[in-house]
Amino acid sequence: VEVVETICADVQHQGLAAVLHDGEALDGANLTAETIRVSETRMANAHAEADPEFLATIRRIRDNILEFQQAILHRDVTVQRPDGVYLRQRYSPLRRAGICVPGGAAAYPSTVLMTAVPAMAAGVTDLAVVAPPTPFGADNPDMLATCYELGIREVYRVGGAQAVAALAYGVDGMEPVDKIVGPGNLFVALAKRYVYGQVDIDSIAGPSEVVVIADEHAEPRFLAAELLAQAEHSPGASILFTWDRGVLDRTRQELETQLHALTRSELTLRSLEDFSALIQVEDAQQACELTDLIAPEHLHIATADAAALGDRIRNAGATFVGEFSPVAVGDYAAGPSHVLPTSGTARWAAGLCANDFLRSSSVIHYTKAG
Repeated sequence: VEVVETICADVQHQGLAAVLHDGEALDGANLTAETIRVSETRMANAHAEADPEFLATIRRIRDNILEFQQAILHRDVTVQRPDGVYLRQRYSPLRRAGICVPGGAAAYPSTVLMTAVPAMAAGVTDLAVVAPPTPFGADNPDMLATCYELGIREVYRVGGAQAVAALAYGVDGMEPVDKIVGPGNLFVALAKRYVYGQVDIDSIAGPSEVVVIADEHAEPRFLAAELLAQAEHSPGASILFTWDRGVLDRTRQELETQLHALTRSELTLRSLEDFSALIQVEDAQQACELTDLIAPEHLHIATADAAALGDRIRNAGATFVGEFSPVAVGDYAAGPSHVLPTSGTARWAAGLCANDFLRSSSVIHYTKAG
């Protein structure tokens, strides 16, 4: 916390000089005022060199997200009363938003899609992307090609707490934003908490997590893959609830089999040992009660009556119904954003959506008679 507060205060008072200093000290990046921003030529070249099938996939996912986000968008509401009185709730898009894209262990074009497209659906026209100066971050061709395909032209080679502070306070060459969204490590999360109030943020996210509820009809291969997909985030928590001992035992066997095929098997195993569990419950009712207590980021229900069971659970960031609705389809392609509440905050928080980029205000009109 002290490190983050120092970084943010330095950026607030020293501006770009502090951002460049932190980039060199923390990321080993020797950047200047001219090179901290990725040139439009570099972005255009990445787009031109990208696999056409990749770009077609990006466009298809963009359309999926737009369709869903525009469908749920708030619209202006007017209430008419006698004597010429009317009350109105008006929604206006934020002017400028900042997007944090990770770039440590992997590249995340999906994060660009799941944050930028909801903002675009709301009508935000000014978007700035920050990503670490790494081969998986701001220097990643796929990430740059995705930004260019979406019409984003501002990408900065800066990560960590200094990136959040630069977006919040503004520095030379980087105008401040109204809202900061997107995932990151602990330093990013703490920096977002620090600057909240100066700007809005989406959430203070913790490690990724999934609860899977399964019955005797579930396919253990699928269950194991779902649990591993979260655990390999490392840290990532994966919990299985089932009232069928046979499903539990076969899923454990599948976990061991599939684990050896993963490139991140060592880190994944550590997450499974530290944060994961296979739990035999008494029945579906107890599984629902325990899930509501956990309030997981992701909930996958693989039972014969998955939709009905999902309706009985109040607290989940996103619910995936049926064995052919894995969390990955929501993370990458379906339409709702994959920026979701973690660490039990799904009791009161919701996932990021287009409406989070709208500012509402009331309009009140009375006549003399009114």
